[in-house]
Amino acid sequence: MNAVTFLSPVTEEIKLVEERMRAQADDSHPDLRAALEHLLAAGGKRVRPTLSLLVGNMLDAPLEKLVTLGAAVELLHTATLVHDDLIDGALLRRGMSTLNARWSPPATVLTGDFLFARAAKLAAETDHLPLMKLFSETLAIIVNGELTQMFTSRGLINRENYYKRIYAKTASLFEMTSRAAAMVSPANEATLEAMRVFGYEIGMAFQIVDDILDFTGDQNAVGKPLGSDLLNGLVTLPAIYYAEANPNDADVQSLPNGGWTNNEHMTHLVENIRASDASKQAMREAERHVERALAALAAMPACAEHDALENLARYIVDRKV
Repeated sequence: MNAVTFLSPVTEEIKLVEERMRAQADDSHPDLRAALEHLLAAGGKRVRPTLSLLVGNMLDAPLEKLVTLGAAVELLHTATLVHDDLIDGALLRRGMSTLNARWSPPATVLTGDFLFARAAKLAAETDHLPLMKLFSETLAIIVNGELTQMFTSRGLINRENYYKRIYAKTASLFEMTSRAAAMVSPANEATLEAMRVFGYEIGMAFQIVDDILDFTGDQNAVGKPLGSDLLNGLVTLPAIYYAEANPNDADVQSLPNGGWTNNEHMTHLVENIRASDASKQAMREAERHVERALAALAAMPACAEHDALENLARYIVDRKV
């Protein structure tokens, strides 16, 4: 499924979101303006602001608040990527050099901090206190999740840990985006909850598919070595399915004891996971999340945005990158 099918109802509004994001560095140091321009030029599908615009338009929210929310959400997401790339030592993202490939670590950290601050300012400009609280709580969940992953998740083969990690890393922001768009509309509590569920379910599916593509994707398109999560000690859903089916595999057994630091053994394990049906099992799980998202969406008003949200949910399990 082509991304255009869910973007088409909000193509012009996404441009307004990007303008609002660009404007956040207007009065700032020239290097900060250049950094923000570089980050925006790297593109991305703008899935999160698209989600906020589609949900909000479906529920008759004011466009100005949706543009502000969309810019806040995407700046927050961008800030997390800036810090993630620095933490991971990544030199490329989406085929373009990362900020830390061009700047010193202190300058990169401060740029991420600036983007977090501007994202918070934009969230405040919605003039909706519960939304501001939700926004700050979500940022805390994301950062806490990163720290948990860093300190206690390496080599851990544990479903509960995995689901908590991907909620913190990805689904929490989708969940917040979808619910926040409903919060600035004239929607009732049942609708707010349905939109929260929709965001949560597509966010969980999104990260599971990302983790599948880490094993099955085109290495050039994914932009990093296949199985790179496992090589960093992070056991994702395909590896969990493989480990559950092959508990006596020596490479699997070595993981909790630091086996992920042995590149040769992990490369062998990645090849075995790729040759198994673990990724198909993980994909079925992602599809179940999408089915629950579509069930939450079913009661919403029939309109072009409703159709686009259905397409967005289905696109998540159809994408190849």
